[in-house]
Amino acid sequence: MVASGITRVQGGDRIKRSPPLPRSIPAAAWRLLSFFSFFGVWWLAANPWKPLASARVLPSPLTVAEAFWVHAYENLRTLDWSFALFGNDIDLVFQIPVLIHAVGVTLGRVAISFVIAMILGTIGGILMGRWGKVDFALDGWLMMGLNMPALIIGMLSFVWFGLNDTALIIAVIINKVPTVAVTVREGARAVERDLMQVARAFRLSWQKTLFKVYLPQLYPFIMAAGRSGLALLWKIILVYELLGRSSGVGYQLSTYFSMFEIKSVLAYAFSFMAVVILIEILLVRRLERRMTRWRMAS
Repeated sequence: MVASGITRVQGGDRIKRSPPLPRSIPAAAWRLLSFFSFFGVWWLAANPWKPLASARVLPSPLTVAEAFWVHAYENLRTLDWSFALFGNDIDLVFQIPVLIHAVGVTLGRVAISFVIAMILGTIGGILMGRWGKVDFALDGWLMMGLNMPALIIGMLSFVWFGLNDTALIIAVIINKVPTVAVTVREGARAVERDLMQVARAFRLSWQKTLFKVYLPQLYPFIMAAGRSGLALLWKIILVYELLGRSSGVGYQLSTYFSMFEIKSVLAYAFSFMAVVILIEILLVRRLERRMTRWRMAS
C-alpha cells in the first residue's frame, strides 16, 4: 500500500519511504519546450542530407528567417500620400517594408470586420435568446448563414460590389455574424432569471440592469465567440485577399505561391500568425480576465 509517499511491506513492520517527487516543470518551460521542439522537427524534416528533402519544397527555418528579413527590412514599397492643408496641396512620399505594409492592411480589414460582426451578432443573439418569436423568425436565416460556404459568399460579394475592400468586409461580416449569434443566443437562454427578478425587485434602472446584471452573465459567451471567431476570421480574409484584392497578406501569399517561392510564403504566414497570437495573449486574454473577474471573485 502506498500513501503519503510511504510504502509498507506486508508481513513485517518495516516501512520504506518512497523517494521525493521531482519538482513540477513550470508551464512556461513546457511552452518553450514545445516551441523549440516544433522548430527542431521542422529542421530535421528540411535537412539537406535526406534524399527526399528539397529547399524549394520545405526550406529550413534559417532560410525562412532570411526571407523574413528581406521582406521586413530590405524589400521596400513606395507610398504616395496626398492631401490638402489650408489650401495647399501636400504630397508625402515615403517607403515602408512590403511585409509590414501587407500585415497592416490585413489587420485593418480584420479589425473593421471583427468589430462590426461582433456588434451585429451580439445584438441578434440577445434578441433570439430572449424572445422566442424572434428566434423562430430568424432561425432559418441563421442556419443558412452557418451552412453557406465562405468561398461562395466571397465570390458573390465581389461580383455584386466590385473588387474592393467594401465587398471583402461585407463578405466577412456575413460569414462571422451567424457564428457569434449562435453562441450569444445560448448565453441569453442561460441567463439567471432569479437575478433579473432581484434587479426588478430593487427597482434598478434599465441601464444598471443591462450593464450590471444582464451583460456580465453574457460576457463568457461573448468572449468565446470573439476568440473563436477571430481565429476563423483572419483565415477567411486571407482567402478573400487571394481571391479578389491586390494588397494584404493573402495577395502576397498568392503572388509567391505562383512563383513557387515557399520560403516567402512561410515568412508571410508565420509573420501574420505571430501578430495574431500576440493580439490573443496581450489583448484578448487580458480583456477576458477583466470581464469575467466577477465570476472568479464569487
